[in-house]
Amino acid sequence: MIEKLSFEKPVYVLAPLAGFTDLPFRSVVKKFGADLTVSEMLSSNALVHGSAKTFGMIEKSPNENPYSVQIAGAEVDVIRRAVEILNEQEGIDIIDLNCGCPVPKVVGHGSGSSLLLNLPLMGKIIRTIKDTSSKRCTSVKIRLGFEKKNHIDIAKIVEDSGADFLAVHGRTRAGKFTAEVDYDAIREIKEALKIPVIANGDIDSYEKAKWVLEHTGADGVMIGRGAVGAPWIFHQLKTGTKNIDKNIKHDIILEHFDKMIEFYGPHGVSMFRKHTHTYSKGYRGASALRDSVNHIVDVKEYRALIDDFFSNSETVC
Repeated sequence: MIEKLSFEKPVYVLAPLAGFTDLPFRSVVKKFGADLTVSEMLSSNALVHGSAKTFGMIEKSPNENPYSVQIAGAEVDVIRRAVEILNEQEGIDIIDLNCGCPVPKVVGHGSGSSLLLNLPLMGKIIRTIKDTSSKRCTSVKIRLGFEKKNHIDIAKIVEDSGADFLAVHGRTRAGKFTAEVDYDAIREIKEALKIPVIANGDIDSYEKAKWVLEHTGADGVMIGRGAVGAPWIFHQLKTGTKNIDKNIKHDIILEHFDKMIEFYGPHGVSMFRKHTHTYSKGYRGASALRDSVNHIVDVKEYRALIDDFFSNSETVC
């Protein structure tokens, strides 16, 4: 299927998550077990109009292989031009179409999950990507429907339009991020299609990931919010180890901090505060740590503090 990505075994994918799955975070989860990383969602319009910020979001870490770039859009001609631009960028293995984002700003432009309201257009866009792309694969991220479920119809269009695999978030657009995930519907999609299916939605632990794989029969799992503050979930899945060693957590956290500084420079200190808050949940002294880092701007001082904290602090029983 793709070099270094085989669906013979479960595939573990880091979902795109705005504001979190930047290059430093992706490089860390890739190093510690993720099979596939995906860029943050890019606007096809922004690509076509030459947005420097958007082009910066394409940049990948050397260890991200294979690497997928996710785009959103609702106009066939704009999508085609965006794909032609991506064709000129080296290091991209997969172009992924977002048909699942429920955010009003995205839906209002006809992109994301709004495409689920117009399946012929969705299919035409997928076919345009497939026919235009010089990359190895075309994939699609979907939800189960817009207001109500019509997941089999959606999935069949995805397959018939030439996608090589798809990821399914087990909610409708109306369900946003709070409705109960329908894993039965993901299983129904898997049973109805010939192409690989990746399950997504509320996969926030090693146990949950294993259960979802077994229950749905999916070819892999895509984890987003469940990896924030716990990127070692990929290490657990890859090694089959339920309990994660404290030293592994420590190494991952410091690796993440170092990559943030390497990529963003000194500004990475303030950017890492939100990650420190999530990493420290469940640790004794977490509140004091969060208060301390909110006042630190020096790279070495910040690193020394979190190094000491995650080396010596214990989790709350």
